[in-house]
Amino acid sequence: MPPVTFPLTWPEASARRLERAGLAGEALAPDPAKIAAAMCGAHAQVLSAAELSLMLRTDGGTRTAVRDALWTDRTLVKTHGPRGTVHLLPTADLPMWTGALSAVPLGTSPHPHDVRLTPGQTEQVLAAIEDVLADAELTIDELSEAVIAATGPWAGDLVMPAFQTMWPRWRQVMHRAGQQGALCFGPNRGRKVTYTSPRRALPGFRPMPGPEALAALVRRYLHAYGPATSADFANWFGAPPRWAADLFASLADGLQQVDFAGAPAWILAGDTAGPAADPSGVRLLPYFDAYGIACRPRDLLFPGRAAERALAGRQAGNYPVLLIDGVVGGVWHQRRAGRRVHVTVEPLTPLTAGQRRALEAQVRRTGEILEGEAELTIGTVTVGPHA
Repeated sequence: MPPVTFPLTWPEASARRLERAGLAGEALAPDPAKIAAAMCGAHAQVLSAAELSLMLRTDGGTRTAVRDALWTDRTLVKTHGPRGTVHLLPTADLPMWTGALSAVPLGTSPHPHDVRLTPGQTEQVLAAIEDVLADAELTIDELSEAVIAATGPWAGDLVMPAFQTMWPRWRQVMHRAGQQGALCFGPNRGRKVTYTSPRRALPGFRPMPGPEALAALVRRYLHAYGPATSADFANWFGAPPRWAADLFASLADGLQQVDFAGAPAWILAGDTAGPAADPSGVRLLPYFDAYGIACRPRDLLFPGRAAERALAGRQAGNYPVLLIDGVVGGVWHQRRAGRRVHVTVEPLTPLTAGQRRALEAQVRRTGEILEGEAELTIGTVTVGPHA
């Protein structure tokens, strides 16, 4: 592999990442799909958090812009992405995402042997999902009925413990159907979630060949969140570390190794320019914002008391965070009552007058995005097991 060529400090890397993530003052892009592309997807298990993630990176517009992109313009798709979790991804990038996600080696099933699907059953279920959703929007009950009818009663065996109930056997590969491009979310039918085919938004799409898709995704990831190691990528993508190391080795001609905060890491070859200024500014990041998930090392992004307060078992995203000058400086939460959005921010250290003004602007923007009026309360951080 290429030798280490130059050092890159945490402030230098942080300033690059903030700028490329749309968190350095300038709007990232004019529309939600382009923002999602630059972020390498927005986590959307909680859709309102994804709406904030995307629109807090713009100067104007509300959550309606995200919903229009999903259900009217179809420039965004809600589906299973990295780590099998629900993401908003640009529809135009589906060939890359599905090609890359399909190329990740499958790990050992976490389910007991009598619960697992055989390889043949897995293929039957995935084919059935793709077929029944080709021209339909189905609730989970409707989809389950159709899959069982197309495969066999074994698919409907209630063997998967989930949320104090039991799910049918076939659902253990539902996320794989999303990752392979056979399934995505459709618009809600009343209070019920629906599923459909992403080909209704992007007719005729096919996953890219795995090597091509993986190379494209690694370039996107390193541009947004580099310097990074192959282990960082494996954690973010949900891939085996050894496989990720081999992937980075295969792409070495297009990568450049640097000394990042005292350890070797990778950037794109020649991507050495960075902002002249140190990281600065105040930002609110909602649940599972891509910046907090992807940026490493965690010890530098969540220094000291920030790790105690904002990381749950070393996992980022469980708490909305206050970002100050490129590092986590507190947590926050919101509560809605009609049009009023009550935002409580708990900084780890007292805010300066300038930081308070910047925070007030972020809170106002949060209210605009949520199509309400936001008010700010400064709280006190509690660090400990009951925080």
